[in-house]
Amino acid sequence: MSFATCDICDANEDKIAAGTLSVLPPIFQKFGKREAFSGQAATLKVFEDNVLVRSTLETPGNGRVLVVDGGGSLRCALVGGNLGVLAEKNGWAGIIVNGCIRDSDEINSCDIGMRALATHPQRSIRKGVGDRDIAVSIAGVTIRPGNWIYADADGVLVSSEDLA
Repeated sequence: MSFATCDICDANEDKIAAGTLSVLPPIFQKFGKREAFSGQAATLKVFEDNVLVRSTLETPGNGRVLVVDGGGSLRCALVGGNLGVLAEKNGWAGIIVNGCIRDSDEINSCDIGMRALATHPQRSIRKGVGDRDIAVSIAGVTIRPGNWIYADADGVLVSSEDLA
């Protein structure tokens, strides 16, 4: 699938005005081999705990994008190299982390797309606390399970319908 977020925005100004197409603020760094990726969202809300991230990435991704609302924490990483490999192996198109990742060199060798706020060398705790398949809010943008995510060099879009 080929798309450009700029073209999607230009062709859908009515959806932006109606709130069914949103642009995430430009707060994310790019990781992974895929500069551009898209798919339906699977959502998690966790805080400094990546047990649900791992258990979700262990399931078939079927071309989806895992959106992890880590509360914007910059105190530890929620995704590392092993999870990047797992995501690639299980067919996830990409991962968006409202938080940090680690093992960026390993992640950059994985055939997935990833966006995160920053890198951090410390791993998260592992208690298994969090929520799956709920609406999450990242930088003021609500992302619901099943929304369509489009990410490329120019930004990340969230749409209530498939636009590409």
